[in-house]
Amino acid sequence: MPTDAPSPASGSPDPSTADVRSRLAEAFGHRVAFDGPALEAVREDRSGWRSDAAPAALVHAASVEDVRALMRIASATGTPVVPRGAGTGLAGGGISSRGSIVLDLSRMDRILEIDDIDELAVVEPGVLNGDLDRAARERGLWYAPDPASRAISSIGGNIATNAGGLLCAKYGVTRESVLGLAAVLADGSLLRTGHRTVKGVTGYDLTALLTGSEGTLGVIVEATLRLRPVVHGTVETVAAAFPDVESAGVAVGGVAAARVRPAILELIDPVGLARVAEHLGADALAGTPLADFAPGETFLLAQCDAGDAAAEADVIARVFAEAGGRVERSTDAETGERLLDIRRAMHPALASRGNVLIEDVAVPRSKLPEMFREIARIGAHHDVEIPTLAHAGDGNLHPNFVFEGDDVPEHVWTAADELFRAAVRLGGTLTGEHGVGVLKRRWLAEELGDASVDLQRRIKAVFDPAGILNPGVMFPPDDGAGR
Repeated sequence: MPTDAPSPASGSPDPSTADVRSRLAEAFGHRVAFDGPALEAVREDRSGWRSDAAPAALVHAASVEDVRALMRIASATGTPVVPRGAGTGLAGGGISSRGSIVLDLSRMDRILEIDDIDELAVVEPGVLNGDLDRAARERGLWYAPDPASRAISSIGGNIATNAGGLLCAKYGVTRESVLGLAAVLADGSLLRTGHRTVKGVTGYDLTALLTGSEGTLGVIVEATLRLRPVVHGTVETVAAAFPDVESAGVAVGGVAAARVRPAILELIDPVGLARVAEHLGADALAGTPLADFAPGETFLLAQCDAGDAAAEADVIARVFAEAGGRVERSTDAETGERLLDIRRAMHPALASRGNVLIEDVAVPRSKLPEMFREIARIGAHHDVEIPTLAHAGDGNLHPNFVFEGDDVPEHVWTAADELFRAAVRLGGTLTGEHGVGVLKRRWLAEELGDASVDLQRRIKAVFDPAGILNPGVMFPPDDGAGR
């Protein structure tokens, strides 16, 4: 599988590494590790990418001062630092690099404040997304960003990648919920950005710049986040089985044309739906639009909330039916959850058949049918199934590859390469929510252009003159080498 450099030479660490380890041991005691299974674990995330080398050290930070102390050591010695949260990334953005210190922030997991009046929370980066949402709901509030990994992914990682989720089409990605940040810069200084106010336009928006920067500009150590009032009332769920992905694409376009914006609009393509139907079995599908599932069908699920839920669901049900769907509508929570369970079964269905590489591209909603045709063409050309799930409400697709063994086969990477290029060609993007990491850096200039990449490199140099923060993430090496 791809790695980011040749295998490291064996032997004792060089003198500079020995000096770094001595400083770290003095500063962090038992909270630093130089060998053992923990160092092996941080060589990978959930992307299918594995680093060629364990780090020189793994440091578990417990406070802002810990992070500042570590960055001062790293800056003085020129040692690369890789910030890491829960390790659930899907682009290789938080894995060790040669000679690096991996900075584990998972122990900084306190919810510092929930303000009922200002409807905000202040949290440390290691707080899990789902834990914050549960704590907010106890106060009649909720946290909107909802990546599929919300139960196990950390807020710091969500912010670093500008993570998305099912509710993005209506409530926005993580950036829309970040009011302010505290970040430790490469030299150990502490930067605070943003506001606690609803409005705030003083100066450049450094909060937005740091959100999605993947640990290359600073280490996020605190976040002030927007919460929302819990929506009371009926949640309406509309689901339909369509004869093919083309007709489901027509339905997606019809929902947009009707100026209706459901909270959730999810699509499972025929290849993925066949795997889900096989995994769940006939009993689980009884009483749903998939009770009479036939090969080639596509599943589309919408969910509406807030005061206009019923009226929106009326429109969506009509649009689905006019596009050829077998429609099921639910106003009770139990049936709605059963329909959502079909969507949630996608990854378990694929994982039951082998290891899964989950990819991430996005195209304009109007281009969804064309992108699905491209996926089918690429799969046929490489003789590989590509079951695909889409956040259809915002055009974000997750093509999946199932494989055996620990290493992603090269023909799968080749097919993924074609998928990325196809998405960009259709006016889309390499990544809708997973980030660039090391996995997609080789295609960055194809989407953004050389002038933009050059400017972004110069911005990074302002924040990180020595290039010690997550080197190799986002930007290809200057020699243009990819993976």
